Amino acid sequence: MRVWSAKSIRGPMLCAGVLIGALVSACAGPPGKEPITEAQVNAAQQAWCDGLLNIGEVYRQHGDYQAVASRFIDDLYDYNEGRVFFKPTLAFGEHTFRPTKEGALSYFVKGVIPTDEGFALKEHWTKCSYTNNAGGSGSGIQIHGDVALTMGNVSLTDDSRNVTTVDKTFVFRRGSDGKLRLCVHHSSPHDPGK
Repeated sequence: MRVWSAKSIRGPMLCAGVLIGALVSACAGPPGKEPITEAQVNAAQQAWCDGLLNIGEVYRQHGDYQAVASRFIDDLYDYNEGRVFFKPTLAFGEHTFRPTKEGALSYFVKGVIPTDEGFALKEHWTKCSYTNNAGGSGSGIQIHGDVALTMGNVSLTDDSRNVTTVDKTFVFRRGSDGKLRLCVHHSSPHDPGK
């Protein structure tokens, strides 16, 4: 029977400690890089709401709304660095999913897909708000390092004060520039029976 002394296990224990420390460091990501915060997720969702309203406002003022919409997509969707799973509320059939920037642009301001009516242009949206309410008693936001998920509703008010509410799932990924961008945007009617 072998008896382990403190002296005989010091070497293996030291190696195990170094290995565990290295694994923790590797999983934590680059030094100084903090996880996404709920405040950043809320700011990204508010930027989405503000950006959608801005596209419509520029359109009504006869400005270059297509350029504004293109910047909106570059700023808030991850098409430039990654893949985006985008299922817009009013997209069905052959063009249900929008894996390209051109498809997303068409959805918001009309373009390459003939059935698109231009979601940002179709109604005179005057207000856009969001809630992250799928978490029950929680916030409806999950954060996993450089990825954050939200589920809830977006409510849009038109100039006649009619409110349209849609169910949204947003997944944000932190890009190389530190900005949060959508890599998943799934939207569906809030109550399809109405």
